[in-house]
Amino acid sequence: MKIKTRKKSYEEVLALPVAPHQKPKRPSLLFRTLLKIVSTPDLIATRFRCERIGMEKLGKREPCLYLMNHSSFIDLKIASSILYPRPFNIVCTSDGFVGKKWLMRNLGCIPTQKFVPDLTLIRDVAHALRKLKSSVLMYPEAGYSFDGTATPLPDSLGPFLKMLNVPVVMIRTYGAFARDPLYNNLQLRRVPVRAEMEYLLSPAEIKEKTPEELNAIISEQFNFDNFRWQQENQIMIREAFRADCLNRVLYRCPHCHTEGKMVGKGVTLTCSACGKEYLLTEDGFMRATEGETEYPHIPDWYRAQREAVREEILAGTYRMDLPVDIYMLVDTKCLYRVGEGNLCHNEEGFHLTGCDGKLDYVQSPIASYTLNSDYYWYEIGDVISIGNRDALYYCFPRVEGDVVAKARLATEELYKMKKSEHRKEKHT
Repeated sequence: MKIKTRKKSYEEVLALPVAPHQKPKRPSLLFRTLLKIVSTPDLIATRFRCERIGMEKLGKREPCLYLMNHSSFIDLKIASSILYPRPFNIVCTSDGFVGKKWLMRNLGCIPTQKFVPDLTLIRDVAHALRKLKSSVLMYPEAGYSFDGTATPLPDSLGPFLKMLNVPVVMIRTYGAFARDPLYNNLQLRRVPVRAEMEYLLSPAEIKEKTPEELNAIISEQFNFDNFRWQQENQIMIREAFRADCLNRVLYRCPHCHTEGKMVGKGVTLTCSACGKEYLLTEDGFMRATEGETEYPHIPDWYRAQREAVREEILAGTYRMDLPVDIYMLVDTKCLYRVGEGNLCHNEEGFHLTGCDGKLDYVQSPIASYTLNSDYYWYEIGDVISIGNRDALYYCFPRVEGDVVAKARLATEELYKMKKSEHRKEKHT
């Protein structure tokens, strides 16, 4: 899938008029049916099935909030099938509206900016539930998982559930990540996919619990490990491209500790600095072709990279400094390429400069609990996105080496550290 782009100067983009806000629409039965129809071939190909747990508790016309884990693009196809014919609005990222606003609105999509505080979204979701009498589908992780485990959830989720005061239903998928992991350049594997849809919380249960208790319940629901699921269920992925671009996730060699020199190709991941090679087995393990296998389990390898980033931050040595191509998103007409610049990330946060000195944007470490980063984004390239309510900046590194995963890990660790420091200051 591609996105419409256009080249404009930074000044021209800033001068563009702000589009008026539009309330969400209740999707018609026609559009709900069309979405289900176009989703069917992929579900047939994956031998999809769904188990329903406690769903008799939900009234036939009772709106609810669906929370779903986010693994790949098939997630929406799953939802469109198992929720049919119930009307539901979909919270999705604003870039999904670019060039197709009419279609997205008629499908019931509610735009939001990833990892940017958005009071408008809260009002739109409440409007859909209360005025349109439509359920709402939300992916609280917002971004796809890099290593097959859950990504951080916002602390605001608990208060959000209490404010809405509607039933909460959990949708868990199994096999969606294994079929189409983000790192693998949209190459589909032959993997069975299934889902569970469970009535999780009633309005009465939400009312009696604290926001912290609700956050704990939701966090437990999003505690998963897709590689462990593959291993335990003996799901064999025999495609010869299964390790293509795995270096995007596993960018640090556990043998020589060099970063940005891993090469994922075919079924192997090789360090071009020391030459050590690892095989991604058919059942989802990493195995060194010679010598010790430091991390047989991919999430353990990824976790070790997180710990290494944290050590750099604590030592005061973490710094990312990249030349980048800069695109901006300010409306739904297209993504604007505004020029080149430099993106710096350290313990002070992000600092983006460019466009012949006209652009100078600073983002604090506590601005977001994680980072909007992606691989092969809309077939343009790996991307790091920062910004605020006024504009989003999509930064595409112009250097070799994998930095997107490390930037996300550093953002998450910096956020946790800074929040901890602020709490300590409040109690002194």
